[in-house]
Amino acid sequence: MNDIQRGEKSVQEAKCPECGELMASMGLDFESPKKDDLKKWEHIKSLYSVGIAFHSCGCSGPGYIPNSKEKLIEYFEDLKQKYFKNMEFWRSRTEPTNNTERDKEWNKNWAQLSNIASKHRKEIITNQEGISFWLEKVKQIEHKISLIK
Repeated sequence: MNDIQRGEKSVQEAKCPECGELMASMGLDFESPKKDDLKKWEHIKSLYSVGIAFHSCGCSGPGYIPNSKEKLIEYFEDLKQKYFKNMEFWRSRTEPTNNTERDKEWNKNWAQLSNIASKHRKEIITNQEGISFWLEKVKQIEHKISLIK
C-alpha cells in the first residue's frame, strides 16, 4: 500500500507490481485474466475505456458486463435504441401549460419526467429539454461505440 498517494483530493494511484505503471481501478468484483490471455486483456481495456468496471457494494455484483467486443457493441446499440424511444416520448408529448396540468402529468408520466427533473422539482419541463437530454445520451453512447471499434 506504500505506492498509494493520498492528496487533498483523495486521489489514489496504485502501481503495477510487475511493470510499475499506474493501474486502473477495476473494482472489487474484477477477476484478472491470465497474463498471456491478450484477447481478454484487450477486452478489459475496451470495457475500461468506455467506463465499464467491476464496482459494486459486494451484494449483487456489478451488473451485466458484456464478455466480448461484439456483445459490448450490441449492449450499447440496445441502450441507444432505448434512448431513442425515450426521445419519442418527448417528441409526441403535449406540454402542460399550467400547474394543474403539470401535476396531472407528473402523476401519469413520472418515470419519464424524473429522468430529467428530480422527484422533488415538479417544474414544467419543455419538450425541447427532454429531447436535448436524450440526444446528449445518444451522443455519449455513439462516442463509446467509436472507442470500441
